[in-house]
Amino acid sequence: MDGCGDADILKAFDDAIADGVDVISVSLGAGWPLDYFDDCIAIGSFHAMKNGILTSNSAGNSGPFPVSVSNYSPWSLTVAASTIDRKLVARMQLGNGQIFTGININTFELNGTTYPLIWGGDAANYTVGANPEIAGWCLTGAMNADIVSGKIVYCDTIWDGSGVLLANGVGNIMSDVNVENLDVAFSWPLPTALVSPSEGKSVLEYIRSTENPIATIFFTEAWKDAMAPDVVSFSSRGPSPISPDILKPDITAPGVDILAGWSPLSPSSIYYGDTRSTLFNIISGTSMSCPHASGAAAYVKAAHPKWSPAAIKSALMTTAYVMDPSKSEDLEFAYGSGQINPAAAVDPGLVFDASEADYVNFLCKQGYNSSTLRLVTGDNSTCNGIKPGRAWDLNYPSFSLYVEDGQPIDATFTRKVTNVGAANSTYVVFTNPGGIFGAPGPSLFNVTVEPTTLKFSAVGETQTFTVNVTGPAISQQPITSTAIYLAEASGTHIVRAPLAVYNYIPGAPYNLDDSSVSARSSVYQKVGRVAHRTPLP
Repeated sequence: MDGCGDADILKAFDDAIADGVDVISVSLGAGWPLDYFDDCIAIGSFHAMKNGILTSNSAGNSGPFPVSVSNYSPWSLTVAASTIDRKLVARMQLGNGQIFTGININTFELNGTTYPLIWGGDAANYTVGANPEIAGWCLTGAMNADIVSGKIVYCDTIWDGSGVLLANGVGNIMSDVNVENLDVAFSWPLPTALVSPSEGKSVLEYIRSTENPIATIFFTEAWKDAMAPDVVSFSSRGPSPISPDILKPDITAPGVDILAGWSPLSPSSIYYGDTRSTLFNIISGTSMSCPHASGAAAYVKAAHPKWSPAAIKSALMTTAYVMDPSKSEDLEFAYGSGQINPAAAVDPGLVFDASEADYVNFLCKQGYNSSTLRLVTGDNSTCNGIKPGRAWDLNYPSFSLYVEDGQPIDATFTRKVTNVGAANSTYVVFTNPGGIFGAPGPSLFNVTVEPTTLKFSAVGETQTFTVNVTGPAISQQPITSTAIYLAEASGTHIVRAPLAVYNYIPGAPYNLDDSSVSARSSVYQKVGRVAHRTPLP
């Protein structure tokens, strides 16, 4: 069976809840958008929330396409993947002295020994019907082993290495015109180097212009990555395919080139036929970033054992490091509230708390009725008196405003914050602070908050404020954003909640006039985006 069965996933949730865990880490995702109560992960995490347990979910590995986020329930924490401060680079050298580098994991040491170099297309296996074009891709079985044996092969595409390996090649150099900047490293079953398309042309020119071309491939080195953290290309993007007024993903955490435990029964490289065995591997994916966030949530839970899942989630989101918006045109749809900062999350000052009743109210407004609601809640929850509408009053630690094409920007969000800092404290609420990455704030819309000052006299006290967002009619507008700040007068705490406004997602129109959640979901099933209900590596 491909992936995990719904019944098995729900049983795992039930067992974890029965065990009394504090946090559930779920590196799984659906293959297409699902209604909340058709999604076993959303159902399981809802039950976990009812029992005081936060579920940390992978965002998915279907980026950088929009609306590809695969876990989007507001009661769970959705985690995107970012780079770390090192990158893994493998060098290769041609016989003419040219050296090229690429993001890659090469675990084989050739000790500087050079080997004959050929292009895969010059070793076409005509017996099986291959031609130079197919052989140039180094597909499995497409090359003549008598020609490839003992040589390094240059390939026109990024393949799993099996073509060269099974043809008794020594190593391969790969390049693909469709992959200009690979930002994640992979491991291969034989010495391998990845180069850019322009460098690939230089390799091929060298082969064509030299009587006896040679090359060697060097062991991978760890280089400093001055650009980190940055959201990796494969990390799934928002907005939510079901609830556009809930900003997803929620946060980002390290998920690229992570040293992780590995089953010795699994192949050590991208090639499934690799027979090498190891207890550790270097893995990339939102399955790596999700556990980082899960650990951070457990860290906060240990410091505050009585905090609700929503309070822990709020603490992680509102204290996150601000990401540089110039690195990702998707802005918060790529990185959510920012890069996780566990040390700050232990002492957030204020939290946006929410209970089961708040999520029930949210679901009723999403178009569910009392009957469908009770199938999951298992109690007497009702939607009586609650009309379908926008999710602007859910006490969420971020703000998302979807505007129908051609309509003006006009929304009022209501939020309530709980004091978890000093008993006597005063917070100033504002937006557009300026100075952060040189961003003075958006000119597309205006934001006003009321009141602008919140005073607390006790721990656990709550205060309510509203955020009004207005602006002209917009059409085909991609995401633009700012943030709401609640700054303590003493300077001890600064609480940050991003605010995103948009109305254009290529190929994925929302229909907010239709109160049927399933109708909206069917649109995205036809679009065919998102990740998998399979483990996300």
